[in-house]
Amino acid sequence: MSNYLFNDKNIAWQQLGAFENFRYSILNIDKANKIIDVIFRFEPHNPIVLHRHCALNHTFVIHGEHRLYHANGELKAARAVGSYTVSPPEPMPHRECGGNEGAVVLFSIRGTEGVMYEILDEEENIIGALGMQDFVDLYEMNNRA
Repeated sequence: MSNYLFNDKNIAWQQLGAFENFRYSILNIDKANKIIDVIFRFEPHNPIVLHRHCALNHTFVIHGEHRLYHANGELKAARAVGSYTVSPPEPMPHRECGGNEGAVVLFSIRGTEGVMYEILDEEENIIGALGMQDFVDLYEMNNRA
C-alpha cells in the first residue's frame, strides 16, 4: 500500500489574533444549513488555548496525530492520521495540538448560528467566543480580492 504525503503549501493559512501555535483556513460557510468547514494546523506538542466546543464537530485528521488534553494537562485522546470523529458539544474544556509531526485536521462545525467555541482562561472563565458571524467575518476578511 502506498504512503501519501500531505502538502499544505497551497492553503492560505491565517493566524487568529495573538494565538501563535496554530493556523486556520476557512474552506466553506453554509449559512443555510449552519455548517462551517475549516482546516486547522496544530504545532507539535504545543497545546492551544483552553476552550470548549459548543457545537457538533466532525473532524478528520489529514496529517500527523491530533492530540487532545483535559484542562489539567492529562492526555484525553490521540487521534491518528485518517481518524474521523463526530463529537457533540462538550461542556468540559480542553486543549489541542499535534503529535511529533504536528497535525492538520479538518473540522466541520455544524448545527448552530450561536456560539460554536468558548475561549477560556486558566481558571476556566470565558474570555471570548466564536460564533457563526465571527467565522463569516473572518472568511470575508481573508478572502477579499
